[in-house]
Amino acid sequence: MHSLSPIQVPKAADVLADSLREQILEGRLRVGSVLPNERDLSAQAGLSRASVREALRILEVEGLIATRTGRNGGSEVIRPSVATIERSIGIFIRGQNIRLESVLQVREAIEPHAARLAALHRSDEDLASLQASHDRLLRDIDDVPAFLRANLDWHVGVVLASHNELLGAFVSAFAQTVFLASDLQGFSPPEIRRAVALAHQSVMDAIRARDADAAWRRMSRHVGAYVDRAHTVGAEPAG
Repeated sequence: MHSLSPIQVPKAADVLADSLREQILEGRLRVGSVLPNERDLSAQAGLSRASVREALRILEVEGLIATRTGRNGGSEVIRPSVATIERSIGIFIRGQNIRLESVLQVREAIEPHAARLAALHRSDEDLASLQASHDRLLRDIDDVPAFLRANLDWHVGVVLASHNELLGAFVSAFAQTVFLASDLQGFSPPEIRRAVALAHQSVMDAIRARDADAAWRRMSRHVGAYVDRAHTVGAEPAG
């Protein structure tokens, strides 16, 4: 007789959350729809109100519903935000003690292609936003925390200028982690900050000229140098 492995029975709350999640993602429950209250959901699903409450909490953490309490409360279907991805990636990076160098290598893989797409698809508004971030970077070149924030805003701006929603969400999600981990002793001395400013201007010139190949090449060189710098400094875990 063959032995049986333990059978994992899903929790009632997980089953309800799975069902509601699929209805939301398939569009049967549209953004703005209000779910039945806990009592009605409990009656419809044949589950306890505690299970219904837990299922709704799962969906709220996933950024699929927003729940309001009180007399006029309820759960409304919403669009997932970048904050949802940022929270998940941030927890993973910190929980796994991912090195800053590894995070920067992801940037090295993504940002040159994003710069290429930005050169092809950027708008005048994108250029204005990039220029504003660059101007702040130049203004704050002697203020390291402000410089790092402007630097990161510029990099995120390049990715957003690609007009690829998934790239934009992904890079925006781990941008804060990079910002918090980049303020390392010896990571941004004055000569490096000046070199960053020159590199940004070079990439922007290519994006403005819609020169996709030059944008890819210059961003690759710029981010690659940043990764090399992290390796030289001996960066600690990003979390």
